[in-house]
Amino acid sequence: MRPPGTWSTVAAVLRKELLVELRTLESVPGMSLFAVTTFVVFHFALNQNTVSGDEAAGILWVTLLFAAMLGVNRLFVADQDQGGFDAFLLAPVDRSALLFAKALALLAYLLVLELVAVPAFGLLLLGPPLGQALPDLLGVLVLADIGIAVIGTLVAALAVRTRARDLLGPLLALPLLVPIVIGGARASSPLLSAGHAESPAGRWLLLLGLYDLVFGLIAYAVFDFLLED
Repeated sequence: MRPPGTWSTVAAVLRKELLVELRTLESVPGMSLFAVTTFVVFHFALNQNTVSGDEAAGILWVTLLFAAMLGVNRLFVADQDQGGFDAFLLAPVDRSALLFAKALALLAYLLVLELVAVPAFGLLLLGPPLGQALPDLLGVLVLADIGIAVIGTLVAALAVRTRARDLLGPLLALPLLVPIVIGGARASSPLLSAGHAESPAGRWLLLLGLYDLVFGLIAYAVFDFLLED
């Protein structure tokens, strides 16, 4: 028998990841609840009824980032605790398929998170109507999500083998994700301003795209060695 191809392996692992999440509901509900709860806290803690512009962008992106950390911390826990790493290493498949599948699974978690969090943000905090910003905001969110998924997968694979994985994961990931938060906040700030007179600045979208590309190549280059160690 010929060993399965890379993309068939990716599809099989991704299907397993999504089925496990649908059955256990370990990551996405916690991420969504954290984000909504944080928006509620901001709603009552700020001494104003609504936010817009830079303030709105900062609250949105910081909340999404910390909610994403919950999913990153859980990404490889089952593989480590139940022998998934050893089983994958014994299988005659491309090791990079696990990177692609896990990154796509985390990307799916982030998209579902934002389906809940962004409308909640618009309802609880945002002053300008969300509908006028949504088309351009979706593009910014997707570019940022790709970077978070790639960096989160790489960091999670590194941290899960340590004793302090719940602490080490965020400590490693957050500094690497700062440029994504800066780019996402700067690109979405004009979209969340009153009047929505401007489109996202092209340089911030370019920053997000280049950052995704650079870390995608780094993750692809080192993941095989990381998995074996």
